Formats: sequence, C-alpha cells, structure tokens
Amino acid sequence: MKPRILVVDDEESIREFLEIMLRKEGYEITCAENGEQALDIFKKKSFEMVISDLQMPKMTGLELLQQIKNQSPDTIFMMITAFGTTESAVEAMKIGAYDYLTKPFKIDEVRINIANALKTRNLETENRMLKKELGKENIVHNLVGNSDSMHHVFDIISRVINTPTTILITGESGTGKEMIAKAIHFNGPWHGKPFVPINCGAIPETLMESEMFGHKKGSFTGAVADKIGLFEAADGGTIFLDEVGELPMSIQVKLLRVIQERVMRRVGAVDDTEVNVRIIAATNRDLGVMVKEKIFREDLYYRLNVINIHAPSLRDRMDDIPILVQHFLKKYNERLNKNITGLSNEAVELLKKYEYPGNVRELENIIERTVALEAGSVILPESLPPIVNTSSGRKMVSSHDIEITEDGIDLDKVIGQIEKELLVKAIHSANGVKKRAAKLLGITFRSMRYRVEKHRLGIIGEDELDDDES
Repeated sequence: MKPRILVVDDEESIREFLEIMLRKEGYEITCAENGEQALDIFKKKSFEMVISDLQMPKMTGLELLQQIKNQSPDTIFMMITAFGTTESAVEAMKIGAYDYLTKPFKIDEVRINIANALKTRNLETENRMLKKELGKENIVHNLVGNSDSMHHVFDIISRVINTPTTILITGESGTGKEMIAKAIHFNGPWHGKPFVPINCGAIPETLMESEMFGHKKGSFTGAVADKIGLFEAADGGTIFLDEVGELPMSIQVKLLRVIQERVMRRVGAVDDTEVNVRIIAATNRDLGVMVKEKIFREDLYYRLNVINIHAPSLRDRMDDIPILVQHFLKKYNERLNKNITGLSNEAVELLKKYEYPGNVRELENIIERTVALEAGSVILPESLPPIVNTSSGRKMVSSHDIEITEDGIDLDKVIGQIEKELLVKAIHSANGVKKRAAKLLGITFRSMRYRVEKHRLGIIGEDELDDDES
C-alpha cells in the first residue's frame, strides 16, 4: 500500500508543487487549502503523514498539529515554514511535529526528510507490535508462548476449562505439562478448589494405594491412625496424575473405578467414599505402545485420553525463545534481586541454535544460572553455560578440518580447543559431576580438575558436585 500524505497549505502553488513531486515518489497525495478542510478530510480517511504550512488563515499549523495528534498520535506531522522563522517550527516540534521543511524548498532535502520520517514511523510501529506480542507471555495462567503450536494449546485450553472431562497431556519431559494442567484448573470454575499433583513415578508401589486413596487405622503395620488419600484431599477440585504411565497394574484397576464410578475405597475400609474430582493426567511415554505391550490397561487408556493436549517440545517452537527468555529473566531478576536488562543479540542467537534436550525446563535453568552468575547488566555469549556455546553450531575440531599452510599452525591452541570441547561434552553427559566426567574421559579426577580450571569452565555447583561420588 502506498503511504498516504495529506498536504495542507493556503497557497495553491505550494500544494501543486508538493503533490506533483510526491506522486512521482510513489506516495498517495490528498490536498487541503486550510486546517478546517484538512480536519474534515482526516475524519474520513487515515494518513501516515500530514505536511502543513505554519501560517494559515482560520486555523494555524500549530492548532492543526494539536488536533491531528489528539486524533491520531501515530500520524507524522511535518511543518512548512518560511526561511528565517524557524523558532515557530521548533515550537511545533516541542508539541509533536516530527520535523519542518523550509521555504523555498530544496527538492532533494524534502524527498530525504519525508522518506526518513516514514521509515522512522514504520520502525516505531514494528517496535510497538513486538512489545505487544511480548506482553502476551502470560496468555493463559503462566504459560508463555506466541508460536502456532502454543496457540493451538491455548485454543484447546479455552474450550475445555469449563467442562469436567478427563484430559491427557502428552509431551516430552520439561515441556510444561503441569503448567498446562494448572492453566486448565485455575482459569475454570474449579479455580477456588484444590489442585493436587501426584508424581506417579515418585511414590513406591507399596505406598501408592495408601497415598492415593488413604487407609484406615490398623490396616497395616504403621497405620496408627486414619488417613485420607490425595483423591479425597482433591475433592471438589482437580487431581493431576503426572507420569501416569508409571502406575502399576494394581493401581490402574483402582484408578479406572474412580473414573467410572466416582468412588474409591481406603485401604482397610469396607465402605466406598464418593469423590468429586476432575482428573488430568500427563505422560512423556507412548501409552498406546504400552497398551500393545500389555503394561498399561487399554480401558484405562481410553478413559484418560478423552481429550488429548500435546505439549510441544521447545525444538518445535524455537520462535518462542525470545519471549521465554524475557519471561525467565524477569522472574529471576526479582527472585535473585538482580537488574539484568537483557541479552545481546549474539547471546539470543546462541540460545536459538541450541537443541534443548530438557526443553523449556532446561532453558529456564540456563537463564537462572546465567542471572545468578552475571556481574554486568547485559548477558553476553561468554556468560552462557559452556554447553550452549559449544553446541550452538560450533562443530568439533577434527584433524580432517585442519589444513597446515606454509605459515604452519598453533598445535597447542588446536589441541587445547579439542580438549575444551571434549571436557564440556563429558561434563554435560555426567550432569555436572566431574568425577563421573573424568571416568568418561579415562583420566583421573585430579587431572579433570586441573583441566577444568585451565579452561575456566564455569560449572554450576562445582564444589558440591565434586564430592558426589567420593
């Protein structure tokens, strides 16, 4: 679309000159001979720019400027003034004019000023749109994202929050499955009721039935009093069964009964207890495959998988990284009492190239670590963990990649680079435990420690991790 410009001047020759010149530049031009006529036109049509004479009968250029800015703050206003009367033009700029043109006109100067003004307006509009998009980070509860895959998640959430239907959330570890469950609970009619999460993979099988459904006093050794289970604790609200694929068959049967009949029985009890809970389950495993392998009940699978929400991996929503980074930066600035203003473009690009096997959870850990250790106000590439710097597009040096020219090479430097990258890979594989990393590299712990210090590899919790396997 051609930029639209409204030219306002009581001199016909000025209007005609600007109209002819600006049309040749590709602009859509409308002319008015005074301020009142200009306002009438402006009410019916929008303009990217208004070019107006300062001195006009009926309404001055300053009065027109104020009226235009009240109606459309984004419209650029360019003032026309006679040579030697720049004081009034400067006053106009103080109340919102972008710039002024001096009569008699210099064609090249007019052309350049107008082009620069419109370019500036476009940049400001883009910046406002970007800030608006960044402001959407908390669209649903605490879920952050503006990618197509996340908008699909938000859409499903908006359609299920008011229904008691059982929901199964699937996705890799670290993708925010519990955050989705909380978004469903806290944005619906259950928001004032309990939200009870259960990590099905963290409870020993011998205690699982008692933890989930409660027990009666004396029902087993150690049952010294009656105890309500987590299902009863969630009554009226939502129970979130995380890692539901880890449930043993014995508990799967009891869970199926709760879903079908809305009743459960405490360990050692003879009577059933009614429970009114909404069930949301989550898993990073393929329950369909588990059904075929007969390690997960088919009837329970279909009862849980009434509505499926897939939490996308971070690799499938890399466009969300800048928004996620800003979200976590704000969070850990507040939590750690820091005042880091942002990341350099190079640091953001490195974060966008990393593959994130731990998904959003790993990105959050990276930002928390970086905020905690950063001494400056801006996060630079060297402030990021070594694994990000090493993995983000930097290929491991190989002897096949090295050419020995007539000038020769710095062998120590090349070998040092290879050593550093292998150290980083080993430490990452060992989850930061340097003794384990030393074993992976076939060197002693003392040698490992020396090499880490030599290459200045900052690893979170080094001192604590050193003693992990002593």
